[in-house]
Amino acid sequence: MTSTETFPIDLTLLKALKLDPSRPTLSAEQKQALLHNIGLCRDAIVFFTAVADAKGLGGHTGGAYDTTPEVQIIRGFIAGGAPILPIFFDEAGHRVATQYLLSVLEGEMPAEKLLHYREYNQHLPGHPERGFTPGVKFSSGRLGHLWAYANGVAMANPDKAVFVLGSDGSQMEGDDAEAARLAVAKNINIKLIIDDNDVTIAGYPSKYLPGFDVAKTLAGHGMSVQTVQGEDIDALYAALARAFVTQGPQAVVVRRKMAPGIDGLEGHNHAHESIKASLAIPYLEKRGHHKAAEYLKNVKPQKNPLVHRGSSGAGKNRDEFGKIINSILDGMTPQQRLASVRVFDNDLEGSCGLHHIRKKYPEVYVSAGIMERGNFSAAAGFGMNPGRQGIYGTFSAFLEMVISEITMARLNHSNVLAHFSHAGVDDMADNTCHFGLNNLFADNGLPDEGRDTTRLYFPADQHQFAACIRRIFNDPGLRFVFSTRAAVPDILTEDGKLFYGQGYQFTPGKDEIIRAAPAGGGYVVSFGETLYRALDAVIRLQESGVKVGLINKPTLNVIDPQMMAMLKDAPFVLVAEGFNIKTGLGSRFGTALLKAGFKGRYNHIGTHREGSGGLWEQMGYQGVDSEGIARAVRELA
Repeated sequence: MTSTETFPIDLTLLKALKLDPSRPTLSAEQKQALLHNIGLCRDAIVFFTAVADAKGLGGHTGGAYDTTPEVQIIRGFIAGGAPILPIFFDEAGHRVATQYLLSVLEGEMPAEKLLHYREYNQHLPGHPERGFTPGVKFSSGRLGHLWAYANGVAMANPDKAVFVLGSDGSQMEGDDAEAARLAVAKNINIKLIIDDNDVTIAGYPSKYLPGFDVAKTLAGHGMSVQTVQGEDIDALYAALARAFVTQGPQAVVVRRKMAPGIDGLEGHNHAHESIKASLAIPYLEKRGHHKAAEYLKNVKPQKNPLVHRGSSGAGKNRDEFGKIINSILDGMTPQQRLASVRVFDNDLEGSCGLHHIRKKYPEVYVSAGIMERGNFSAAAGFGMNPGRQGIYGTFSAFLEMVISEITMARLNHSNVLAHFSHAGVDDMADNTCHFGLNNLFADNGLPDEGRDTTRLYFPADQHQFAACIRRIFNDPGLRFVFSTRAAVPDILTEDGKLFYGQGYQFTPGKDEIIRAAPAGGGYVVSFGETLYRALDAVIRLQESGVKVGLINKPTLNVIDPQMMAMLKDAPFVLVAEGFNIKTGLGSRFGTALLKAGFKGRYNHIGTHREGSGGLWEQMGYQGVDSEGIARAVRELA
């Protein structure tokens, strides 16, 4: 893109609109202007989220597109002088396209900036981050975290109404139930506007959680609730006006099909993610935005230009998880499967590979909704007795939410095999709130003379990943297996063969020498998605005369005595990882080295900065790409 680029949808055509919530109906002129503004903003959202998708960046079109009518009505209330705090709090952070469009409309950044949505170092990440993007006034977190926060904001601003854009998915989270009870008990002047489109990532709540009703749930907490059809603009306006002129907590449940008016996407859960160019182009052309359609036709995907030595190919471990579990279930009778295994999905089945299990063995599968805490405990409860296995899958960022449940499962000697995908920062355009950084929090038990069997595993490639899961499947206790959003290449031996190929057997707790250091050399210790980057660095360093080797540590929370006996005499050790530098492996490994008698130089590198947006670029931004690892080795050596 050049500095002369132009956003091909003219947002200056937006009509000035002032609305008074004390007036329960729209005039004909106001309605015409409102419909015009809704259409124009929806068109812009379709366009720039489709541009991001065409670049390979993703971008979540549906939620932001859906909620445009309520956003435009509330903008009108604010413009008309209603006592409303002018922050569009949204508890579904993936609807960030709304925030970026509002930033443009409020003059905080030019429209052309939207052409770089989710790109590296463009400050437009996949969830809103306060202080990072011009005009963005809050950080949303992930999903369902914001209402409770906004209660406090409302208490601090008693002279104004505070509102939160909600969703039926967010309302599944336990935080929102607690927020509702507090709002009612303290008569907090907060307005909850919920997009109830019966769509989440993995499907339709009415099918996988029959009985769950957003409006009835809120009413059960004591909220005053209105239910309205979202595409009926007169009814939506009247409901919002009533909510904003009524003191105290009010909820408006806005029902609509997802992506209304987009052919091929309306009502479909695929609209949760970014719209494909093949659907966006005809939509834009039908709406008269021919320049935008032509622009989109010429967008090319962004490709990772980096090449790494010592590895080849690619395997997506997060997807392989379900296939590997299926291969184990294949060896059981139907009665054995039903009696001994339950698989709990947190609406992320496609991201964790669990959809393969659902399709092949639906009888052991639980589509459990967006309820990470309760679902982990349910998995642990199923695995309470020997011979039974609870299987659980979600994103690594959500591990922080289930620490207490992990403790309870451990105290009950439960058997849980938990797959936390999207570990680290690699390929994470959703940015900081979605980073899976604090995974070692799962190892929070007491050593108790070795009785704690909790184990944390982060295999290096698809072959070690499969060997690991098959080996640990029947182990007792809590087992956490991590994978990345990005695919990872296969690790190769020095003669170019698969390091974890035929004949390899995974041994829990055992570290592995990937490349031996020359006599008198130091070592890099790594794992997971950082290992192949470290391998590239070590190969290049060795060729330049630096004496350094590489160790893979796939079991993160167990010290290998044999490897430690070797490392204690090394001149230097560097731990390189994608986890939080404050809480990751490196924060512990140095202590273990000292206990073993290590007298050399030590350092650990990992994620230490808030994200930069983009995909593979995140690793380099944190200094844990091949170049950053080599630089850290040279500083030690």
